Amino acid sequence: MSQYRIALLVGSLRRESINKQLATALTRMAPHDFVFHHCEIGDLPLYNQDDDSHQAAPVKRLKKEVRESDGLLFVTPEYNRSVPGVLKNAIDHASRPYGDSAWQGKPAGVVGASIGTVGTALSQQHLRNILAYLDVSVMGQPEAFIHAKEGFFDGDGNIASEGSRAFVQDWMDKYAKWIALHVDAARANAR
Repeated sequence: MSQYRIALLVGSLRRESINKQLATALTRMAPHDFVFHHCEIGDLPLYNQDDDSHQAAPVKRLKKEVRESDGLLFVTPEYNRSVPGVLKNAIDHASRPYGDSAWQGKPAGVVGASIGTVGTALSQQHLRNILAYLDVSVMGQPEAFIHAKEGFFDGDGNIASEGSRAFVQDWMDKYAKWIALHVDAARANAR
């Protein structure tokens, strides 16, 4: 059985980020043949097209990590009803220079959590629009706009309530099938 290498991008830099916690919980719920690599995005310089011909080392590292992945998992908070700047910056860097995007053709999932009752609905929609332009095949359903109230995670970083855990597990199971479907087809076509 082969493995599925997943580039994990979390759109929050905060140490106690709900979305970092969600990303950790999700990776624990994934099938054993899924291997996640957390892509560091906090050290990227601000995107500037003048730098396209001489990208910084952190940018080259990110592009390499994305290219070497079979699929993508975006776990994003919502800042001011949209995608956090740090995540958009990472997406812009790995898509440039024009014609040399690391994102193209990758299957992906988008999920996020917030203390607000609408979760990260608008952020996820904006992210889906961006990824569609970059030729990333994003799983459409199910969507997961997670309202992470106090006590959502237990002391070990797992999802505490049985109902929430079942909901997130269902999302992860469908995400795993989405990735496998696309990656297995691509591998078969490459033979």
